[in-house]
Amino acid sequence: MKRVAAIDCGTNSIRLLVADADPATGELKDLDRRMQIVRLGQGVDRTGRLAPEALERTFAACREYAAVIKGLGAEQVRFVATSASRDAENRDDFVRGVVDILGVEPEVITGDQEAEFSFNGATKELTGRADLERPFLVVDIGGGSTEFVLGNASVRAARSVDVGCVRMTERHLVHEGEISDPPAPGQIAAIKADIAAALDRAEETVPLREAATLVGLAGSVTTVAAIALGLSQYDSEAIHHARIPLAKVREITDRLVSSTHAERAAIPVMHPGRVDVIAAGALVLLSIMERTGAAEVVVSEHDILDGIAWKVAEELE
Repeated sequence: MKRVAAIDCGTNSIRLLVADADPATGELKDLDRRMQIVRLGQGVDRTGRLAPEALERTFAACREYAAVIKGLGAEQVRFVATSASRDAENRDDFVRGVVDILGVEPEVITGDQEAEFSFNGATKELTGRADLERPFLVVDIGGGSTEFVLGNASVRAARSVDVGCVRMTERHLVHEGEISDPPAPGQIAAIKADIAAALDRAEETVPLREAATLVGLAGSVTTVAAIALGLSQYDSEAIHHARIPLAKVREITDRLVSSTHAERAAIPVMHPGRVDVIAAGALVLLSIMERTGAAEVVVSEHDILDGIAWKVAEELE
């Protein structure tokens, strides 16, 4: 067993996994898995730069994670940074800060690399399931981008497009610094049009409609699943591999886009950092299901973070 640490820093959240991994047997045992909403991508779509306050929130989380990694004695750490830090003019400030705190340089990976990590993390434990048809379409709905990966045991086609819950919220739901509460019909229509255009681009590379099983990853998907399951508090074990029908996703999306900030915040499983962006995230998920013809989404709590951990463990062999 190799003790490894993986950090995934996206547009909306930064997450840590410390695990014991055995590449020979396919076993991955969590020692610590945690997440913080830091909104690194705050304003990036508009300004092209990482905001100072967003960087400081991210660095504060990195300091916490460094203590956890040291305490558990991980042999190797890998830090992967995704959409927001790809887009920012001042990403060197971000890199320097991470190196100072964690001693490792963040890898600002491409969308295609991000997609491959997500696919491996989500499907490694699904490949033996007789009740799930192949190929899998793994969809990772992030804050700034969404990754689409089609494959069986390995990746056949992948594409990343710049549509995510934070980017869509900031682009269409913010007016004079305030988020619409609830969104107006015209704003919802604009989000749907953006998502449809992004799906057209994804289909240039990935044959989305060939998917036999849709696997959904990341916070927008797991939050919709938690609401669908009627959970009184977030329960990752109940959510992991839950199968949520299209009709239920549509019902929850309609509810979220027509609700106020206070109504969304009152949902028991709603993370405070997702209250303002969950409506856009749910719209992305629903649009993908409608485009692909998926009758349900299989929700996975294992994603890019697990894919990174597997890669680190394999490199230590």
